[in-house]
Formats: sequence, structure tokens, C-alpha cells
Amino acid sequence: MIVFDRVSKQYERSSTALREVSLTIGSGELVFLAGPSGAGKSTLLKMIAAIERPSAGMLSVNGQDIGKLKRSGLPYLRRKLGLIFQQQRLLPDRSLLANVMLPLIVTGASRADAEKRARAALDKVGLLDKADALPLALSGGEQQRGAISRAIVNRPQVILADEPTANLDRDNANKVLAALRSFHSAGVTCLISTHDEQFLNGPERVVYLAHGRVVDGWRDDGDGNGGKSEPRA
Repeated sequence: MIVFDRVSKQYERSSTALREVSLTIGSGELVFLAGPSGAGKSTLLKMIAAIERPSAGMLSVNGQDIGKLKRSGLPYLRRKLGLIFQQQRLLPDRSLLANVMLPLIVTGASRADAEKRARAALDKVGLLDKADALPLALSGGEQQRGAISRAIVNRPQVILADEPTANLDRDNANKVLAALRSFHSAGVTCLISTHDEQFLNGPERVVYLAHGRVVDGWRDDGDGNGGKSEPRA
């Protein structure tokens, strides 16, 4: 599904976000990305969505070479991706239901079909009863679950989640993670970046990044610089 072959990303001469990353993500995998701030996790996710392009190496997503992908091909790539970021960017003047319907309306779905699928997506994350609420009337956890329902309403092949539980309490963080795991169980490929070590102790694969490179293991020592830990698969 996703193949990084010696991929590097350099923004400036003194700023290299990724350094010769080689990594393969199989179809239907759930993979956690771990590492300290600045390790390159967000850049890696953005490159899969072609928000950023490789400076060197080759990145293939579902058979498409991201470095050679034309601008006209971006919408077709991203329709197969569900993007979840820390900033939910829900439109404050529209109901939660309208926010979730929007990706379908943009791609030409009828309003009736868009509403049906949006309600089903909200139901999957336990927010159907909040469909008519405005985003600012929701808690932070509810807003994040709303962002997840918007990300999956197009039935993506891949979900990219960048620190989706950041700034959430434990209960809401667990609900967000449970929602993502439920989509994975339905066959969706999921890549989730996180600082939360509780989520790294399960059976899922963990990829550790430090200073833009894939490393054997990492832990947060509390100094923001990261450190090596016992290797994980």
C-alpha cells in the first residue's frame, strides 16, 4: 500500500525533516508512529497525502509515485485517504452533520446520500445524537471524533491520523483510539502518530522516528529530546 524507498525531505539547507527513510506499510495494517517532537512524524504523514513531496528517494502510495504525481491527480489520491489532524478545522457555522456531509457534497454525492452516509459515520463514533449541534457546543473529544467521522465518510483505503488524542483526557483518548481501531478491523490501513506510550504497548506495529530517521526504539525521557529504548517490531 505504502512504500518509502530512501526518502528524504529537506526544507532548507539546515533543516532536514526526513533522512533516507525506507519503510513499507501493507494493506490493512495498523501502524503507530512514535518519537519526540520534531522527529519527522508529521512530515511523513503529509508526504503520504502529497501535502509535501520527497526531496530525494521514492514514495509510492497505492502504486502512485508521489514525487511524479501531477497536481490534477491530487484529488483522486486524497479521495482514498482520511486525514485527521490535531486541529479539527470543523466549520463553526455549520452543524456537525453538515461538516461530515461536506466531503461527499464536494465530490458530487446527492444531499440525500450524503446525509445518509454522514449519519452512519457519526453513529460509528458514537455522535449521532450530536448531529445537529454546532462544533463549538461540543467537547474537545467530541470534536475530534467528529473529525474522524468526516475523515471516514468517503470510505477511504487509508487513514492518516497525526496525534489524534493530543490534549484529550484519557476517556476521550480511548474513545478516539477505539474508533480508529474499529475502522482498521474493517480493513482500512491506519497510520497513527502519537506521544502516548499507553497506545504503544499493544500488539500493533510501532515505527520509531528520531531526527528524521527510523530507529530501533524510542522513549520520552522528559527532556523533549527522546532516547533509545528496547527495540519493537
